[in-house]
Amino acid sequence: MRNLTLRSMRLSITCGTAADENRLDTNILVRANAKARGPAKELLQLIVGSRDHVLLLSPFLLQELERVFSYERVRASSKLSDAEIAEYFSYLRAKDVSEVVFPGPAPRVVPGDPDDDPVVHTAVAGRADALCTLSRDFFHPLVRTYRRERGVLIANDVELLSLLRGQEPS
Repeated sequence: MRNLTLRSMRLSITCGTAADENRLDTNILVRANAKARGPAKELLQLIVGSRDHVLLLSPFLLQELERVFSYERVRASSKLSDAEIAEYFSYLRAKDVSEVVFPGPAPRVVPGDPDDDPVVHTAVAGRADALCTLSRDFFHPLVRTYRRERGVLIANDVELLSLLRGQEPS
């Protein structure tokens, strides 16, 4: 990972699902919900609680998050009621929590999953400094080149949390 001095960052955090060795990876925003604990929740709180950082979302990411929360196994593991899920969505959409960007049509970027293309384009359209994800598809050489040319770091929640706290990721 490159060395960064992070004073102010624009961050896009993924929320889609990715099949990975027969398990569901519900990714960062699902794992940052109101009842959650762990690095994803800490990361969201750090971003939202800072005047220096901006959480970038798009209509696509919000639709993906809604779709993921419709899965029974995600609902069961999150232990969120319908009302709590609706409250979480309202929270994420609040102007003081996130900035919603509207990426237009863009080229295919993620060979492994075309549904991940809008995630990359949200980061690019929002001029994100970093895209936070657990999906391996974002580490494909073509995606790495595309995001590097546009100045977007791709990191998981633990790495990005360490960077934002001014520590070297382990």
